Amino acid sequence: MSLHRLTSITIGVPNVDETVAYYEEFGLTHDGDGSFSTTDGGQQLRIAYSQVRRLLDIGIGVDDPDDVDRIAQQLRALDLPIEHTKGAVITEEPIAGFRAAVSVSPRIEQTSQPTPYNGPGRVDRSGRAPGVLREGPVKPRKLGHVVIGSTDQEATQRFFTDGIGFKVSDRVPGLAAFMRCSTDHHNVLVQQAPVNFLHHTSWQVEDIDEIGRGATAMLEKDPGRHVWGLGRHHVGSNFFWYLKDPAGNFSEYYSDIDCIVEDALWEPGVWEGTKGLYNWGPPPPPSFLAPEDLAGMMTGAHSG
Repeated sequence: MSLHRLTSITIGVPNVDETVAYYEEFGLTHDGDGSFSTTDGGQQLRIAYSQVRRLLDIGIGVDDPDDVDRIAQQLRALDLPIEHTKGAVITEEPIAGFRAAVSVSPRIEQTSQPTPYNGPGRVDRSGRAPGVLREGPVKPRKLGHVVIGSTDQEATQRFFTDGIGFKVSDRVPGLAAFMRCSTDHHNVLVQQAPVNFLHHTSWQVEDIDEIGRGATAMLEKDPGRHVWGLGRHHVGSNFFWYLKDPAGNFSEYYSDIDCIVEDALWEPGVWEGTKGLYNWGPPPPPSFLAPEDLAGMMTGAHSG
């Protein structure tokens, strides 16, 4: 597909300094002024002020100006106002109100050596497992996906599919859609919610050991950051561990997500309720499904 990745996001929070410090500890490289980079994706996160926590901006990368022109036509067909230049088109999603920028961007090139894991009758490594010998801080390699709560899930989904060109990978009817702009199983998930908000951001790390090491280091500094994990999702198949930043947004370390290299060979699934949420691990806490600050956001009782 001509879409090939999420380029960056901007998160609005009422407590900028605390949230910036959290994402430094999470392993992102702070470039200054609230901007952060990943190892492979470049500058992919910015923290900015907002009265209530929310997604302010999302960026999507395409291959060439023809892709930008096509997407501009699709957005006009939805009667959305746009700013259109040769290399980018910018618009505003009409429900949750975040800005979306589609721009010509280089593809992420990732290389790594597979982590050797032994199995019954199969010795892929000798000696100690490399995961238990690692000592450096965990460094996320790229921004994988963003999960957005929308008061009109279907309309926000149409914005991404009909307007920008995302493809649906799996669905929970009337509740959520997993959508992709790359070969990853999903890059955006939109879920029905009583208020527009940012549910979580997800950051790729090398393997399950890095998920465990990263979460353990974060919880040693503040056990109250724990949300849900360790586990393995059913939809998407990725290993996960969720933590909570000081503004209330969830952040996920993940590895081993499904990849959809050939669209014709993938059949979107339909999942009911929480069936697709996890294959194994602890059950999701109520605060993951309905974050504790949603009631305050609905009534305008902002924190910070």
